[in-house]
Amino acid sequence: MADLSALKYTAEHEWVAVDGDVATIGVTAYAAQQLGDVVYVDLPAVGTQISGGAVVGEIESTKSVGELFAPIDGEVVEVNQAVVDSPDLVNAEPFDGAWLIKVRFTALPELLSADEYAAITGA
Repeated sequence: MADLSALKYTAEHEWVAVDGDVATIGVTAYAAQQLGDVVYVDLPAVGTQISGGAVVGEIESTKSVGELFAPIDGEVVEVNQAVVDSPDLVNAEPFDGAWLIKVRFTALPELLSADEYAAITGA
């Protein structure tokens, strides 16, 4: 399991793992729990330029449809096809197998620490 304290977070319930100039992005366990059983995931294509704060995808569950917000500016360099093929991974492995996209960025914005995110969710 990922070291959750080493990840960065957004108030929109995404987690961000940084490795050099590439950020791996997923949704938190809190978000997955709030969504319920995820049945569909729509992600941007590799090569797409994304802007921080913009909607870049969609996560549909049996309870609702949620938007995926880009936490950073950059280019999508990889999409997790396993999640597209098996959306239930978002519920089963939100921090490991269910990462959503990898983005090459030029600047990392200020993101929340694990403690700051926990304060928002009450976890």
